[in-house]
Amino acid sequence: MQFSFRMPVAVQVLLCIAEFGGVVKATSTFLASSVQVNPVIIRKTLGQLKTAGLVEVAAGVGGAKLLKAPQDITLQEVFQAVEEDEDLFHIQDDPNPKCPIGRNIQQVLGKRLALVKKNMLADLARITLADLLADIREVEQEKK
Repeated sequence: MQFSFRMPVAVQVLLCIAEFGGVVKATSTFLASSVQVNPVIIRKTLGQLKTAGLVEVAAGVGGAKLLKAPQDITLQEVFQAVEEDEDLFHIQDDPNPKCPIGRNIQQVLGKRLALVKKNMLADLARITLADLLADIREVEQEKK
């Protein structure tokens, strides 16, 4: 199973803005060069992050900046900003109502998967951009 790539892209964009903001103008072209995706994807992502109140994007002159400090931005906020369909798992829409498994799978499995999602979001709420920036610096230091 593979989840959407929107959240990892958004996290990378935010980390670049946090790390390079003020030194380099964080335009969609610059950010796309880090993520190695089309700038159109970055612009869409920035729009979602702007709507969520995480970034400010300067119209015309370009460039984005964080509206909150990295230690105040959690991965939960990023996930909720960019994932349009937060249902992590899709349960068959039309199971066989004559089968005891089929007629109960949505209720039974749905309840368990809701708990998985709740726990995942709680875990994401404990991780901040500042944590990831520290991890990146540590990994970079180890490479020297």
